[in-house]
Amino acid sequence: MTSYDVIVVGGGPGGYVAALRAAKNGKKIALVEVDYLGGTCLNRGCIPSKTLLKHSEIIESIEKAKSWGIKTENLSFSLKEMFARKDQVIATLRSGIEHLLNAGKIDVHNGFGKIHKDKSVTVVNGNESYSIRGEKIIIATGSQPAVPPINGLDSVKFHTTDTIFNITEIPQSIVIVGGGVIGVEFANIFTSLKTEVTIVELGNRIIPTEDEDASKTLLKSLKKKGIKVLTNCQVTSIEECDQKKTVHITSEKGQTESLAAKEILLAVGRKPNLSAVSELDLNMNGRHIAVDEYLETSKKDYFAIGDVIGGLQLAHVASAEGLTAVENLDGKKEKMNYKIMPRCIYTNPQVASVGMSEPELKEKGVKFKVNKFSFSGNGKALSSGETDGFSKVMIDEKYGEILGVVMVGSHVTEMISQSTAYLVLEGTVDELASMVQPHPSLSEVLMESANSLIGKGIHS
Repeated sequence: MTSYDVIVVGGGPGGYVAALRAAKNGKKIALVEVDYLGGTCLNRGCIPSKTLLKHSEIIESIEKAKSWGIKTENLSFSLKEMFARKDQVIATLRSGIEHLLNAGKIDVHNGFGKIHKDKSVTVVNGNESYSIRGEKIIIATGSQPAVPPINGLDSVKFHTTDTIFNITEIPQSIVIVGGGVIGVEFANIFTSLKTEVTIVELGNRIIPTEDEDASKTLLKSLKKKGIKVLTNCQVTSIEECDQKKTVHITSEKGQTESLAAKEILLAVGRKPNLSAVSELDLNMNGRHIAVDEYLETSKKDYFAIGDVIGGLQLAHVASAEGLTAVENLDGKKEKMNYKIMPRCIYTNPQVASVGMSEPELKEKGVKFKVNKFSFSGNGKALSSGETDGFSKVMIDEKYGEILGVVMVGSHVTEMISQSTAYLVLEGTVDELASMVQPHPSLSEVLMESANSLIGKGIHS
């Protein structure tokens, strides 16, 4: 039986990053992956969806340009060519990961990894199986789409966020069950392809985990594009007859409605993949693996990262957890810090935030000040025709420390890193106000909010 310093089970953005860092620290590493390297993010999530969202952005820009004097006729779409580009992007990134793992002299074991109590892992590939042993184990087995118990669903062909990329033609209509991050992103993709889109959300608003003002702004944008959004509605049953699907819903007030659609997409969240750890008898946090601040499980020398531990289920969070876990393999040195994690939604307009939200600050009893500045007063946004959205900055009332930032608008998923840097460095509003932003630029909204918060507003 081959022995390693560390065995990482799961080759997604948490697992392969942890393996690479541990190898650079001089460890002998094994990485076990049953599917493609890169995990859900690369193969069925972040990368393919963002590739298609770029297509969506281009289509929307072409349509918008008609009012600027740029005339285009007979705009057409080739789903086959769009998906081919998506596959090419995935293949390029996947080969890049393989190269890095080879360069790091990391042994990649292709197969399902079953983790045992004696620090061994059985790798199963078809009819073949063998075992390897590690001094430390990192569990990075990710998650899979959650499928709610809806009447009739077992007899209807539907898509999850893992299978939606398998469609072969642009559907005439689609019902998306779930108005969270993934649901609204796919709504943006399909409406740009001229699909009739309906979102059904159980809660009282879309993107319910994000800022309420951001939710309202995005809802207004989605409706402007012709997307039907039904909140406070529960799907009670689904049926299919002659390739026609019908989604039956009931509102909070008891009103019923039936929605006909060519396709149905379930986007109601994900559940942890625990199949590799069934023998370990680990402590759980709800349905997720419980870990301490150092990402170690209840079983010594067994660490867990990524979607399998819940929390912010984002690729960059999993990577950060992987790096933190590696630092703690030989002793508890570094606590995981979630306060500085940016959160991004890649719709058009985009939504990005970092730090604490207004409800969180109120719940903690923090005395704070907030300023909201609209992109409609920003020169670059006006010239680009991207005036939807705003910047919201929250600061500590006593010391002026920046506590949180919310942004809705064009390219804000890139701009949020500037605010993240301020939170990491415990920057103050005075420092942000004195920082010279280029003109014209979208980032000037941050300067405007900061100056307004110290009573020196320029354009507000």
